Amino acid sequence: MPLERVLRAESILPDDVDHALLLGRVWSNRLSGPCIVMISAGRVLDLTRMAATMSALLETENLAEVLKDSKGFDDLGSLQSFLDGETGKLLAPIDLQAIKAAGVTFADSMLERVIEEQAKGDPARAQDIRARLAPVLGDSLRGLVAGSQQAAKVKKLLQDMGLWSQYLEVGIGPDAEIFTKAQPMSSVGCGDLVGIHPISQWNNPEPEVVLVLRSDGTILGATLGNDVNLRDVEGRSALLLGKAKDNNASCSIGPFIRLFDSNFTMQDLQKVRVALEVHGEDGFEMTGESPMEAISRSPDNLASQLRNRNHQYPDGAVLFLGTMFAPVKDRRGPGEGFTHEVGDRVDISTASLGRLVNWVERTDACPEWTFGVRALIRNLAERDLLGRA
Repeated sequence: MPLERVLRAESILPDDVDHALLLGRVWSNRLSGPCIVMISAGRVLDLTRMAATMSALLETENLAEVLKDSKGFDDLGSLQSFLDGETGKLLAPIDLQAIKAAGVTFADSMLERVIEEQAKGDPARAQDIRARLAPVLGDSLRGLVAGSQQAAKVKKLLQDMGLWSQYLEVGIGPDAEIFTKAQPMSSVGCGDLVGIHPISQWNNPEPEVVLVLRSDGTILGATLGNDVNLRDVEGRSALLLGKAKDNNASCSIGPFIRLFDSNFTMQDLQKVRVALEVHGEDGFEMTGESPMEAISRSPDNLASQLRNRNHQYPDGAVLFLGTMFAPVKDRRGPGEGFTHEVGDRVDISTASLGRLVNWVERTDACPEWTFGVRALIRNLAERDLLGRA
């Protein structure tokens, strides 16, 4: 039975919304283009005259202080009117930033990546492999700090047992896995469809916290993301990572960026619990929760491995921090684990960052990505905003 695709503004906002500095992007029907916005008291306030791109806005010195006073910004309408499509729609809250992701950063997902590799993309083999590997790897990896001396001892133990894996190398070794998830401007936002490539029969959502960095590497805040993943494709070969990760509508970010300030700090972010809900039109339901405190590498460490003297991002970057979720609840049959079906509703939420909601479709049935950087430049030029980009 088709699920109702209606969103209420209050359901996607943080619990402490009155104390949150929330930035986003919307498509305005009236202005015929994307706008950089701030959410205040349920209203969508236009910041585009201040900065025409989110990349430019985030370069503003002392941005959180600058935005404390919301007076003087044009009111584009209620948030609900954008969710209903009356005045426009929500977009992913980033534009020119590089979209990067860190993989295998939680012990539970490390185990599942090893299982994917051993199963060679076959979900039917995964249950047996999981039963054999869990006693060996599960307890050994709990609380292990990546790159530590203890991690090096575990690495040698597993090598001696013939169980070492490329996923464990990046999971507990000194170097994190950092890869490009999607191209700038390609991410979808809250309320959009997310895509599963039709070649995949074993796939899952990856609910994650996403760091927001300006060009000098300063972490300004965070949002939520769904790093949609094709487990069977990546499991066949790690060299297929790009094909498993970067597809039409396979990257969702939102609903809004929450800036760090006195009400929300990095210390607060490191204590959040990321909740996942999947509701299928077939009646299937799956829920789970991932504590950020279980991450094997700190957000600061991951950000430093992304942006440093060896690699810069002049337009800023966002970084998916990895997921603890590797769903194993059977759906199509005993031992086959979880996979998406068309029509699934996926909710990713935390009390402090709000709720990111998407519906699952095939990548070839999702809207094609057509509004890229050239289209943005043309649009801003037509609106006499190019100088603020």
